[in-house]
Formats: sequence, C-alpha cells, structure tokens
Amino acid sequence: MTQATIEKENKQIAKQYKELLRISYQTLSSDDKKLIRSAFEVAVDAHKNQRRKSGEAYIFHPIAVAKIVASEIGLDAVSIASALLHDVVEDTEYTLDDIERMFGETVARIVDGLTKIAHLKKDMNISQQAENFRKMLLTLHDDVRVIIIKIADRYHNMLTLDAMPEHKQVKMASETLYIYAPLAHRIGLYNIKTELEDLSLKYTEPEVYKDISGKIEDSKVEQQDYIDAFSSIIDKSLKKEGLNYYIKGRMKSIFSIRKKMKTQSVSFDEIYDKFAIRIIYKSDKQNEKFLAWKIYSIVTDHFTPNPVRLRDWISSPKSTGYEALHITVMGPKGNWVEVQIRSERMHEIAEKGYAAHFKYKHGEQKEQGIEVWLNRLQEALENSNGSAVDFVEEFKLNLYSKEIFVFTPKGELKSLPKGATPLDFAFNIHTEVGMRTRGAKVNGKLVPLNTTLNSGDQVEIITSDQAKPNQNWLDYATTARARAKIKSSLREEKKTIAQEGKEVLRRKLKSQKVTLSEDVVNKMVIYFKLKTSLDLFYRVGIGAIDNQKIKEFASSYSNAFISFFKNKIRRHSVPEDIDKDEITSKYDMLVFGKDEEKLDYKLSKCCNPIPGDDVFGFISVNEGIKVHKKNCPNAISLQSNYAYRIISAKWIDSTQEEFKSEIQLTGIDNLGLVSDITDVISDDMHVNMRNLNFSTEGGTFTGRITVVVKNNGILKKLIANLKRIEGIDKVSRI
Repeated sequence: MTQATIEKENKQIAKQYKELLRISYQTLSSDDKKLIRSAFEVAVDAHKNQRRKSGEAYIFHPIAVAKIVASEIGLDAVSIASALLHDVVEDTEYTLDDIERMFGETVARIVDGLTKIAHLKKDMNISQQAENFRKMLLTLHDDVRVIIIKIADRYHNMLTLDAMPEHKQVKMASETLYIYAPLAHRIGLYNIKTELEDLSLKYTEPEVYKDISGKIEDSKVEQQDYIDAFSSIIDKSLKKEGLNYYIKGRMKSIFSIRKKMKTQSVSFDEIYDKFAIRIIYKSDKQNEKFLAWKIYSIVTDHFTPNPVRLRDWISSPKSTGYEALHITVMGPKGNWVEVQIRSERMHEIAEKGYAAHFKYKHGEQKEQGIEVWLNRLQEALENSNGSAVDFVEEFKLNLYSKEIFVFTPKGELKSLPKGATPLDFAFNIHTEVGMRTRGAKVNGKLVPLNTTLNSGDQVEIITSDQAKPNQNWLDYATTARARAKIKSSLREEKKTIAQEGKEVLRRKLKSQKVTLSEDVVNKMVIYFKLKTSLDLFYRVGIGAIDNQKIKEFASSYSNAFISFFKNKIRRHSVPEDIDKDEITSKYDMLVFGKDEEKLDYKLSKCCNPIPGDDVFGFISVNEGIKVHKKNCPNAISLQSNYAYRIISAKWIDSTQEEFKSEIQLTGIDNLGLVSDITDVISDDMHVNMRNLNFSTEGGTFTGRITVVVKNNGILKKLIANLKRIEGIDKVSRI
C-alpha cells in the first residue's frame, strides 16, 4: 500500500470520526467527547493491522456501528464508546482489564457482554436453536445496551454483506431474520427492523427481492400521485381547523410486501395497501390527543373507515414508547389505505424509540432519560411472552444465568444456576454422588428429582450402590456438568449392550444366510430408521429388534440384491444402435454440491418441490438428503439453525419423470365452467388429472385440482392458460 493511499485512508477515518460527533442524537458534553475520542484512538490502534473482507481498513466497521448507535438509535456517549470498542477484546491484544482501567466499569461490562456473544457463537455451533441464542443474548448481562449494540453491529454487517461468499450470505441473512429482526422489533427499533428484513430477503430470495424492489421503483410516480390525490381531498378541511401539518407517504417494506404476496397468494399488482400515509401535526403536549382525534374525525368524514382496523396507541402506548393513531380507510380509486396520525413528538419517538421519548422530558426526568429507558427496556424483555423472547429451557448457559444459593446438610453454601434440580446439586457435590443418586430431600422432605430448587433450600442427596443414571435423568438435570456426566454414563452402558447385540445379530443373520458386513449394517440402519450402527446393535441387544424383524430384513435384503443384479444385466444390454447418453438423459436428476454429485434424496412434503423449482438439500438425521424449495416456509429456519447441514442442489434434467401438484381456482360460477377447465388441462395441454373437486356458494366457486406434470415450466403455462378462462378470478399452486 502506497504512502499516498495510507494518507487518503487516514483522512477518511478522521472524516468519519468528525461525522460521528456531528450526527449524535444526544447532546454531547466535553467529558462525553473526551470519552468518545479516547475510545476512537484505542480502536484505531487496536485494529491498525486488520482489514475486512472487502479490503477496507477494519476500523471503518466499529465507526459505522457507533454512528448507527449515535444517530439511528440515539444512545449516549457510553454506548458510542462501547460500540467503537466492541471488537477490541475479541480481535486484538487489548484485554478486558485494559478497557476497564481506561474507560471504567460500565464500558468494560458492555464490551465484555459483546465479546462473550462473539465467543459463544463460535463455541455453540449454529446448530443450536435460534430461540436459545435469543435467551443467551438476554441472560448474558443485565445491561441491555449489549443487545442494542449487537443489533447495530449486525445491521452494519448486513449492509456490507456483498463481500462475503454466497453460503455465508444466506446463513447470516437467515439468522438475521430469525433472531435480530424480532429483537429489534421488541426493542422498538422499527426502522432498523425493517432494514434488517429487507436486507435479509436480498440474500435469501435474491430474485424475489430484485423483482419487488424494481416494481416499487417503477411505481414511485404513481405512489406520489396517489398521496397528492388523498391530500387534496382532506387538505382544505384540515387547514380550516387551523392545523399545522404535513402528509408523507411511506411504501411498505419489500419484506412485508413479499409476506403479503405469500400469505394471500397474490401478485405484486394485486396488493392494494402497498403504502401507508402519515399525517404529522405540530402540537404542544397538552393538546396532542385532542388534535389526533380531530384529524381522525376529518379523515373519516371524507373516507369510509374500516372499523376493525382502528389502533389507538395514544391512549395506550406500546411498551416500547410508540404512540400513534392508526386507521384504515377506503381511499381514492377504491383502495384500502392505512393512515397513521402522529404529532411531531410521536413521529420522532417512532423513528428513534425511547431515546427521543426523553428528549421531551424536563429537569430530573431528562437527566435520568437513557438510564430509565434502559431499565424499562430490560424489564420489558425479561417479562415478555412474545415470540422474539419466547425462550426454550433445553439449553442454558450456566456461566451467565441467574444464580441461586442452596445449603448442604452441614450448612455449606453452594451456588447453582436458577432452575437447577436436586440432581444438578448431586453432580455439583461430586460426580460419584450424582451417579449413585437414589433420591433427595429438600428442607427435610422427600421430593422428586426434577423439583426446582430455590435460594435458601437445604438439600440432602440419598445414594445407593445399586443406583445408576437412566434416560429420564436427562429430563431432570439442567446444568451442563450433570447432563454431560449422565450422557457419558448412558453411552458407556449402551456400548456394552451394543457389543453383545452385535454378536447376537451376527448369529441370527448367519442362520438367514446373510453375512454381517458393513453394507448389511448400513442397510439395516436405514431399514429400521435408526441413526447409527451403535443404535442398531443396542436395539438387538435389548431385544427391541427381535428374530421376526431380523427375518423380515433378511428377506427384503435378498430380494433387493436379486433386483439390483437383474437391473445391472439389463443396463449392460443396451442395443448398439441406441445412444446410451440419450437413454440416461431421459431421467430427471438432481445434483448436489460444488462437484454436482448424484446422491440419493427425498422430496420434502412441506413444500413439494418439482423439477424447475429453485431448491436446496438438507441433510437430515434419519432420512438422508431432503430437498426443499428455496422459498419453502421452513427454509429460513433450516438455513439459520442448521447452516452446516445445507447442501446446494440443482436440476440437471426435467423431461421425463412426472410429479403431482395441486392447483386452487376461485371465480364466478357459470354453466360449462368445469368443462372449460378440463378442456384446457386434458385436451389443450395433455396434462393428466388425478383429482377434481369443486364447490359453489353464492354464485362463486372454489376448485382444487391435482395434476401430474413433468416440470415447473409446464405447470406455470397451465396456470397461465387457466387464468384466461372467462369467470376465473385467481389460480394458484398450493
């Protein structure tokens, strides 16, 4: 890198820093600026030799995250400094002690929380459920700023995702949709939540994203014309009341439009409420509510409201501080339009959340501002039952979960995670005590082993030399130590039984004239729908796979071998004058991975892919490779939680094999309609029908038809032809 390039980059870094101070939403004192300056200098020094995948200096990333925290979320100097330092302990030689010494306990605590998230993501493997990841985020530390800065960090990573390889883009985008967007929503960061959803869609469904964003761009003039038409109707009435206001339109996000298209099975053009209209008015705090309802009255004088779509968040604000009046009215050209009525203060809170809420406070309340918000937010997150924090209990990160303190019979104090049971206590005392547990007494009373302990309980473990762990214990234990020891014991016992089972199986197969080999074992594992050979031998050992079942397998194995042998002979008997490649190319085929291998697979029933669909493979535990459509309802969850089990897939040929697909039709009932439909399907397109079901009510009909097609192209053409029939309103593939 030349000296001139370095100087140019340094100038750009300095420029970004100055902009960070300039755009800060909070008013920064001289002490605030000193803190931010120190954090900036440490971050620059720490990251001086690091570069991002895009090639730019790494320091641009923490500055960008700090700018999001400062401007778009509106946090204080402590948060801005923490954002600048968020990767320092994780990626450089600086330690947490260094940070605490230089910046104090609060900044160190936040940086520590962010560092732990980074470590945990690596350690836990993305196979852990995303819900568990959410729990980890929220139990990680009692400072909610950890989560907020993490969301800002993810937001900037999503904005710069182009530099990453495709598989990482899909994984990160899926994880963002599954974890970070709901968290942003819960915290009240609606703008960032919308951006995260749209950016995620850009990588999970790039063609869909490009198509919708293109159509939105093309309809901008039409959108403005509509807003102007709407405004002109109510403008005179609003001005007559002496209201000081402005109207702006907001296009619904690409992600929300896509969601509507999927749930309603409609095209982009068929969605009528693609944008919302906001009426933002000036008012003092005292008259805000009165003026909001006055505007509501004027709007509904001119446009018919939908009574079931009224949302009054002025009388009862959301837990995030959001206030507004939402109504849906029948607008010009017969389109439903959502109208949001907000004062300027409400609008700013909607854009910035509680940070703006406290801008309008005075005296001591204003001083407490951010702290009060953070405390209230922490409370809301902990008490929430919503999906964003709908935690599962299976996985607990003991190091960071809340503690309880219990006593041994001799009065010794022991620390355990909240939710621990007597079995966890037993393994905490000693592994041997845990292994020999027969029962437990809590406060002198005999209790089940799955009893939840509370702080102050006195716990006594009853042991026996005959006791040993069983499978149920995994339901009773919550700590990582106890579960690991129980699993280890169960594995050892299973291995011993499996060793005996293997010899039993060898003898029984021999009597059926089948030799126990690796091929036979693999086929038996698949035949009995098991995971491993150990499972197979273990089940034979305990008698779950008995003589009769082994005989049935041996019979099917012998028959399969004979069929395979016959097919092999047949394949080698292709007449000389026929091109062998021509024969094989008639078969539909999926290939997998970079090397385009031909592997065994099953088509997933949740989305019923057919040749021509964009698909991917998912390596399941019991059923090998399951093929899903890329827009399958389960795709986001699979790609986020099990990225390491996703394998790329594509159709090589789709000309011969036939697939079932179901079509739904709705329209106006008229004589001869069914005949027209069957003519198009059978006569014009020569497509086979398997099932036909029509019902009529009040002059309309609904039909379901199961057809057999060779590929996606034929199905699309069939749907297009059916749409042309007079009286048909909508045709969609189920």
